[in-house]
Amino acid sequence: MKIIAMIPARMGSSRFPGKPLAPLLGRPMIEHVYRRVAMSTVLSEVIVATCDDEIRAAVEGFGGRAVMTADTHERASDRIAEAAQITNAGTDADVVVMVQGDEPMTHPDMIGEAAAPFAGDRALQCVNLCKAIDSEAEFRDPNTIKVVTGLDGCALYMSRKPVPHVPDGAFRSGGARKQVCIIPFTREALQRFSALPPTPLEIAESIDMMRFIEHGVCVHMVETRFDSHAVDTAEDLALVEGLMADDPLVKAYA
Repeated sequence: MKIIAMIPARMGSSRFPGKPLAPLLGRPMIEHVYRRVAMSTVLSEVIVATCDDEIRAAVEGFGGRAVMTADTHERASDRIAEAAQITNAGTDADVVVMVQGDEPMTHPDMIGEAAAPFAGDRALQCVNLCKAIDSEAEFRDPNTIKVVTGLDGCALYMSRKPVPHVPDGAFRSGGARKQVCIIPFTREALQRFSALPPTPLEIAESIDMMRFIEHGVCVHMVETRFDSHAVDTAEDLALVEGLMADDPLVKAYA
């Protein structure tokens, strides 16, 4: 099974413009994501998909590969679908793993965790990692995407609101889960995603995976054993910089 990773990145984030190139421990954030993903032993190739020349130049400057996509994509999944269609690596891959460019704490073994279910279930189309939420602040944070899962392991709903409902004062660590944006698709499912029309809840929540969920496609959830923290704001960047200060992976690619 050939597995590649694609990292969507753009300068125009509404919450943190230019964040892929924001400095983190002396390197642009996108470089941390790229180098950590490239450490995965299950991947054949890693490609950044972007519509911005500044990001392409930065990626090529540290020795990575970037491909240019249209600047009209609203969803990261649509961006990598285009990139997969215009690259040989994408057209040859069995599984395309999307790793969001704002996940600099990605551990390379998370790629293997996310891709592993495809080996045992050929009916799977899409997998997402998830992680228990430890703090009520994170549970209430609209930048944290919460996920509710059915007994079959498929996502029932994802929201920026705190779900499932927890009465005030009743939050307990581990009682809810968040989406971790490492998302493998089969090649066919990725193109199917892009061909489907956007859905009302996808637009309302601004969450890619709601498109599949609303169209009745199983998004299979796998809990990761690794902690991570996405960078959505400048405050997140400062927090993550502190968390990564003594990370041995940083030293490995320094």
